[in-house]
Amino acid sequence: METLKKKILVVDDSALMRRVLSDVINSDKRFQVVAKAADGVEAFDYLSRESYDAVVLDLNMPRMNGLELLAELRKFRIAARIMIASTDSAEGAKVTMDALELGALDFIQKPTSTFGCRDEDFTERFLGILYAVSIGKLPAYDKPPLPIPRRWENKAIVPSAGTGRNIRKIVAIASSTGGPKALQSVIPFLPKDLDAPVVMVQHMPKSFTGSFADRLNSVSSLSVHEAKEGEELEKGVVYVAMGGRHMNVVPGANGNYRIRYSDEPHREGVRPSANYMFESLANAGRLDVTCVVLTGMGADGTEGIRNLKQKKNAYVITQDSESCVVYGMPKSVDSAGLSDVSLPLESIARAIEERVGRFV
Repeated sequence: METLKKKILVVDDSALMRRVLSDVINSDKRFQVVAKAADGVEAFDYLSRESYDAVVLDLNMPRMNGLELLAELRKFRIAARIMIASTDSAEGAKVTMDALELGALDFIQKPTSTFGCRDEDFTERFLGILYAVSIGKLPAYDKPPLPIPRRWENKAIVPSAGTGRNIRKIVAIASSTGGPKALQSVIPFLPKDLDAPVVMVQHMPKSFTGSFADRLNSVSSLSVHEAKEGEELEKGVVYVAMGGRHMNVVPGANGNYRIRYSDEPHREGVRPSANYMFESLANAGRLDVTCVVLTGMGADGTEGIRNLKQKKNAYVITQDSESCVVYGMPKSVDSAGLSDVSLPLESIARAIEERVGRFV
């Protein structure tokens, strides 16, 4: 029996770009473009009357842009699986983060030319993200987001002397599709005196990880930033892997630990790869490791955790299927028998804190 193709709506103000993206989508037997819209007004009309498995949405459009469309969908509680495809870069990174907060599930940087859209590397990534979005959970607009906690803000913290040299624990987080939103239900809920540094791989292009880290930093008690080559890890700091490079944790001088980047090939189709991060921790001295695997397509993280557990006693937390946008990466870890506990998203921050504790 032939599998039904997933119905796709393409929204872009360029008629040529709509045609090229439609050709790319229709070249994959899993998909069929069934409607096209030139702006958010047309797209809203389609979405208010029909349902689609996924929507490919541009951000810069006349009449109603992508952000305005997402806001209207939320206002009228019209749930849709949205994938952002925009040529924006610097300022666009901020706009894309806004789009993810408004309910978009994932995004891709669209080439500035239609010729670039036919590039094999782009089409492979584009179709992979589109599939992940098309099987993801619909946004639950009727469920309010978790409020950002304020209980840590006025707490008097006694700095840990020589935090880099005194690190004995580390938290390592991996996430992909749905991850930016999920991480806002984890990182802001961790105390700023967490007795460990947090290293994190979120599958995201190079020009977006800095903006993503800044966004998380603005709502968190811990310090969050894009990890720099060679910097020393400190407790109570979150290090976001730079897009386009693999992040590793390596022992440094005087018993401390540092960030090292590598340009090894993509693994599981991604760079940065959580597998590299987890495997680097297997060789990073006697660190007590808490691994966290959140929503995402594919299996990145499974082999890294397997190799890590063969060398040291690591504790693994996975996000449960009910709260994942895409139950892929956590499912792979669960199915391999590597997860110590599977938890709903809202319970993960507390589980990390209970496992790691706070420094004094």
